[in-house]
Amino acid sequence: MSGAFATRARVAALPPKPGRPVPLPDFGAILAALPMPAVVFDEEDRFRYVNPAAELFFQLSFGSLAMLRLGDLLPPDSRLLALLAQVRQHESPVSDHDLTLDSPRLNRRGVAAHGAPLPEMPGAVVLTLQDGSTAQMMNRQLNFLGAARGASAMAEMLAHEVKNPLSGIRGAAQLLEQSSTDDGDRELCQLIQDEADRIRNLVDRMDMFSDRPVELAPVNIHQVLDHVRRVAQTGFAAHLRITEEYDPSLPPVWGNRDQLVQILLNLVKNAAEAVDPLSGEIVLATAYHHGVRIAVPGSKERVHVPLQVIVRDNGPGIPEPVRATLFEPFVTTKRGGQGLGLALVAKLVADQGGLIECDSRPGRTIFRLSLAMPPAGLRLDGKQMDRS
Repeated sequence: MSGAFATRARVAALPPKPGRPVPLPDFGAILAALPMPAVVFDEEDRFRYVNPAAELFFQLSFGSLAMLRLGDLLPPDSRLLALLAQVRQHESPVSDHDLTLDSPRLNRRGVAAHGAPLPEMPGAVVLTLQDGSTAQMMNRQLNFLGAARGASAMAEMLAHEVKNPLSGIRGAAQLLEQSSTDDGDRELCQLIQDEADRIRNLVDRMDMFSDRPVELAPVNIHQVLDHVRRVAQTGFAAHLRITEEYDPSLPPVWGNRDQLVQILLNLVKNAAEAVDPLSGEIVLATAYHHGVRIAVPGSKERVHVPLQVIVRDNGPGIPEPVRATLFEPFVTTKRGGQGLGLALVAKLVADQGGLIECDSRPGRTIFRLSLAMPPAGLRLDGKQMDRS
């Protein structure tokens, strides 16, 4: 932040207590500590100051933003650009709500913006933003976890109440088939066995949702992604282009390798089925982003999940009515689909202490995993480091 802005800022100081002087606040530290994005634009909409929350909001560092204008991130008809113009025109604060900031570089919805002129810098505007999309993401994540717990309870109920009598039904059908001399009766007995097997297979699939302990360890996510890409390109995605956009400095994630493979294979397979067979493209990406922390159930601990894994495709997008319940069991847009794949993905991500979110529009669908780093003091093999 510029010295002029810091030194000329004014605050109403509380009356000092007798014998205790009131220290002058560090205005830069106050702005940096704000949980909401705060930005100062000059008269040409160039970024002159951003706090850490604004860096997270725009997903760019201040060094990168300082070389840009806001118009480089948003289309010319953006309501946010119009808000800055109104602040300068009327020289008074202006607010706007429920903004959509949508461009190839930025995708935020439900944003509230508050702009005010900065007299110390002619033409400059101070802008604060409130990102409703983060709260919506957390609410969706809570719904996903609730759906996963509901599926787990259903799996336990089905395993206990269905599989045991189902075995008896199948066994009785086998005995009847062996003792029958009529071809029609044997055919019906075989039909009973086939249907019993089909129901058992469905119950076995639901059993994947059961709450079993998950063994976590440091995992090289790029090795997992490379394995998933090779499996896809030798099978269901052999006809598609798969592009990699990795952050090579990304540290290991804290997770279960087999489950991460299962999660990403499911997401890549869904993308491969959604895109056009001739022009379809799938992008696998990784990134490191500060900011999001989630509460651990049953504990006051909050887990930092800065490691992001992204599966993006250029398919037609997910229909709007389906998005809100996309990760719930038995919700599907596929003909003949059972709607368990994404429900299982949500459950497995939750088991590893992560978040999953989906953003979709025609021509671009993004599934974003936010995962934790290994606990401090662990080696890459998952063993505690010797601090002696």
